[in-house]
Amino acid sequence: MLVKFLRIILFPVVPIYYLITWLRNWLYDKGIKSSKSYDIPIICVGNLSTGGTGKTPMIEYLIRLLKDEKSIATLSRGYKRITEGYVIADHGATPDTIGDEPYQFYRKFKTIRVAVDGNRQNGIAQLLSSENKPDVILLDDAYQHRKVKAGLNILLTAYYNLYSDDIVLPTGNLREPRSGAKRANIIVVTKCPTGITENEKDKIAEKLKLAPHQQLVFSSIDYADKVISTDLEMPLESLSKFTLVTGIANAKPLVDFLTNKGLSFNHLEYPDHYSFRPNDIEELAKKELIITTEKDFVRLADNENLLPKLFYLPIEITIDKKDAFDSTIESFVD
Repeated sequence: MLVKFLRIILFPVVPIYYLITWLRNWLYDKGIKSSKSYDIPIICVGNLSTGGTGKTPMIEYLIRLLKDEKSIATLSRGYKRITEGYVIADHGATPDTIGDEPYQFYRKFKTIRVAVDGNRQNGIAQLLSSENKPDVILLDDAYQHRKVKAGLNILLTAYYNLYSDDIVLPTGNLREPRSGAKRANIIVVTKCPTGITENEKDKIAEKLKLAPHQQLVFSSIDYADKVISTDLEMPLESLSKFTLVTGIANAKPLVDFLTNKGLSFNHLEYPDHYSFRPNDIEELAKKELIITTEKDFVRLADNENLLPKLFYLPIEITIDKKDAFDSTIESFVD
């Protein structure tokens, strides 16, 4: 309630924030502020909103699509990490040293390179100067990083919170005005219900007002039928009462999925990228069974007293018109 109240009373700040971010984009669009282009294929995945659109599953989708044919590197800023500057993930990497989402990439995909750097130009330069430079770089959450001009921009917007229905901070959730969407080559409406109709898709397309050069794609979350720990698996239908722990921007799709499965659980909801404190761990250790997201799992799995009871539910994304989408990506990187 307090957050909602603060957002309402800060509404007079909205025009100021809008003007500042619009002017910044205008300066880049006119070439007054410069963006650096690269010869290597660079794909940027991002959003206009503050989070919750599914960037991590999209990055993982691109990795799976390309990793067998191309040498892939991901570059993130490493949100909430304790290190500074450029860091390349190695055997000593942890969520604290590179951030939870990059660590998830590193943990799952052993053949790719995972790097973090708040300065994207420097991060790209470091990757390109390495002995085995990548064929393709995937920029994670870099849509507003105008100093780098990606060759392909993928903009994500959630079905339940389209950027066309939102306004800029601090009252809304947009990091920049809606007009920023024009920079995207592909717009992906994420987290769609599985039964979305063609009529609904057409209405969304009208609301988003796509430019002729833009490709519109719809995706949905595909939840696994089992939960996984470090060395154990359990079918979803075998679960009795459990505690759901989430530290993500929008837990609603996951909560809805588990509820619709008829599962009984208590939900402990934390802020996005939450750093679990010792007292949080003590309370969680009292729970009999904990189900969480993969992003939260990598932050919690270092606590040995949680491991016997800690599981995550894997997710992937399903894309409509997959062949056309995949072809666009593959044509760009070739």
